[in-house]
Amino acid sequence: MRDSGQLWRKMTLCSMGLLAILLGSSCTPLRGTGDLGVVVERADGSLQVLENSHNSLLASVPGLGDLSHATALFSRDGRYAYICGRDGGLSKVDLLTYQVVNRVIQSGNSIGGAISQDGRWLAVANYTPGGVRIFDTETLEMKLDLPAMGADGKLSKVVGLEDAPGQAFVFSLFEAGEIWMVDVSDIAQAKVHKWTNAGAQPYDGLVTPDGHYYVAGLFGEDGMTLLDLWNPEKGIRRILQGYGRGQEKLPVYKMPHLEGWAVAGTQIFLPAVGHHEVIVADMQTWKEVAHIPVHSQPVFAMARPDGRQVWVNFAHPDNDTIQVIDVPSLKVIKQFRPGKGVMHMEFTPKGEEVWISLRDENRVEVYRTDNFSRVATLPAKSPSGIFFSSRAHKIGL
Repeated sequence: MRDSGQLWRKMTLCSMGLLAILLGSSCTPLRGTGDLGVVVERADGSLQVLENSHNSLLASVPGLGDLSHATALFSRDGRYAYICGRDGGLSKVDLLTYQVVNRVIQSGNSIGGAISQDGRWLAVANYTPGGVRIFDTETLEMKLDLPAMGADGKLSKVVGLEDAPGQAFVFSLFEAGEIWMVDVSDIAQAKVHKWTNAGAQPYDGLVTPDGHYYVAGLFGEDGMTLLDLWNPEKGIRRILQGYGRGQEKLPVYKMPHLEGWAVAGTQIFLPAVGHHEVIVADMQTWKEVAHIPVHSQPVFAMARPDGRQVWVNFAHPDNDTIQVIDVPSLKVIKQFRPGKGVMHMEFTPKGEEVWISLRDENRVEVYRTDNFSRVATLPAKSPSGIFFSSRAHKIGL
């Protein structure tokens, strides 16, 4: 019986190899997907598929359209990456065969997306025409179209789209100043809840890693808006109001980004709009506990998975620099310049290393997070976003 089992496995592997040849791809050894990811090559409309166990690039996948602000989502099993592009393209990429298996043009301009708790539905946020469209992750068939028509009767850009517990998506309407949540437990009878007093120009949002809160940053005023996702009937409330009071606002060359990665323990680290500071708030009281002066206008403030450090990069013209904040002391403990055009950072799942894209120098670099030494340099054409498949199992990413 043991011999027959081994023979069956060998026959299965041979069949898979033959199938791969028939499909036009090389027969590669079987592997898992837990250490895979992608680097967005924005200039060429392509992806580099990577693995972070040995820090290597595996293959290039072309033909993905305008990737100037592309984001990547991952299927529940980590095999497929879904790419949302500026041209409204939604592409499904097989990370094991390095092929585009499906692609649809779903809008005029999309900026990001999220996948539902059960992995069945993929929501895409659109600038043009403004709204959210929800697709079947298997087929990319559109299942729901939600135009973002605010209380003012006008379409708004949708920003800050995130997945939330209970088969829901939550997002903000930039011009209308609203927050919406759509329950897709029954996709045929989806329920939309709206809060119309979210503040002036919400520009992005995050869901905390435990799925408890949605926080929207405000571009039109100093402050943020908080929605308790566990108790949405309580409505929304303003937090961190007037955090730049008494200071003259500085020019904003690039919108800061908010994601659940800004959470470290019971504190959340948020890039200030128009100020060279990272704001630290206590998530139990949602009051400011510190504001940390930083090198320039922060774009990403990303907590290492263990919450011990927060890495910060900056907008043009200071986008050659990274600072590292020590969470216990709330002080900058490291500043270095990897190169021109630092666009994105992505920690390995347990945080021992971080990948950094250098758009203007056509390369990606990998650093250790304990001693800040560089361990790898990899070529990439105008790299921007870096996304690992481990995101598939995290709320709000």
